Amino acid sequence: MKIELSDLEDFARGAAFLGTGGGGDPYIGRLLATHAIKEFGTPKIIDPEDLADDALVFAIAMLGAPTVLVEKAACGDDIDLAIDKLSERLGRRPDALIPIEIGGINSTIPIVASARSGIPLVNADGMGRAFPEIQMVTFNVYGYPPAPLSIVDEHLNAVVVDAKDAKTAEDLVRSVAIQMGLSVMTANYPISGSVVKKYAVKHTLTLALEIGRAISRGRAQGEPVDSLLAYLGSTEYYKHCKILFDGKIVDIKRETTKGFSVGHCRIDPLTGDGDSMEIIFQNENLVAKVKDKLLAMVPDLVCVVDRETAEPIPVEALRYGQRVKIIGASVPPVMRTPEAIKIFGPRAFGFEEDYVPIENISM
Repeated sequence: MKIELSDLEDFARGAAFLGTGGGGDPYIGRLLATHAIKEFGTPKIIDPEDLADDALVFAIAMLGAPTVLVEKAACGDDIDLAIDKLSERLGRRPDALIPIEIGGINSTIPIVASARSGIPLVNADGMGRAFPEIQMVTFNVYGYPPAPLSIVDEHLNAVVVDAKDAKTAEDLVRSVAIQMGLSVMTANYPISGSVVKKYAVKHTLTLALEIGRAISRGRAQGEPVDSLLAYLGSTEYYKHCKILFDGKIVDIKRETTKGFSVGHCRIDPLTGDGDSMEIIFQNENLVAKVKDKLLAMVPDLVCVVDRETAEPIPVEALRYGQRVKIIGASVPPVMRTPEAIKIFGPRAFGFEEDYVPIENISM
């Protein structure tokens, strides 16, 4: 696979969809990736199957609150330093990099890191979507925690974190990130090639690009949402997909607290008749419900798109009056096991409901 300059718009749009409202502003990410490719060249992207079992792989991400990321992006040197600091801690440079998630800016920051460093980028990630907390990654689900890890701010202040478990790592990193201004670079999850091959969500860079292309094709044909759904239905991971709601945003509450962008969005039917849908988010959209019935829930995707163009709308860009469609979709099997649901199912976010796959929920 290759991601050229001409691919970045489609790629960023597809990744924004998979980000389920989070992962950072895809427009900013596209600008960063464009600059990096122009200056350093196109990164080498490799399939997970091509990694040596003993290869060292670092996950790369920007961590913080999406509302802050809009105004406080990466400078490039902070990305380099995050890799350098974790390499110093381990006494070894990585053989490859991997996105921690395939969503928003966190799908393009690894492209920047790979282009700047010359280290290959793996066509996979640790979520198959975006999640707000650093322990909510498939590698941690199956016994490979994120620490040691490095975090770096735009002033090149750096901290290396060791922690006894993934949740402790999240709490420590979140505290430091708040002090650093809630927009930091991190290199984390130093894992082997064999772990990537077993537990990563594979080929998601390709999937993000093809989702973006499907939206572009649909726009040319006048049916972007239908084109998006048709492509999702052809994939292995996201094939259980459907429109959950069609309406207009009539209320939005969003605040930045405890290191996250949290809140809810209410959508009324376009006709003005019938029940409203509520979406609850913590950086990413977590659940979509009508009255007290959940129609989709984490880890499955809950995505807000413009009803005419299918443009994915991040949580920080939700506005009163936007006419939207809410799309729900399944996630890979590796994210639906009992071990995974314990880490990033509904109850992990404080909801009282047990996880029900989207394909088993009647409208």
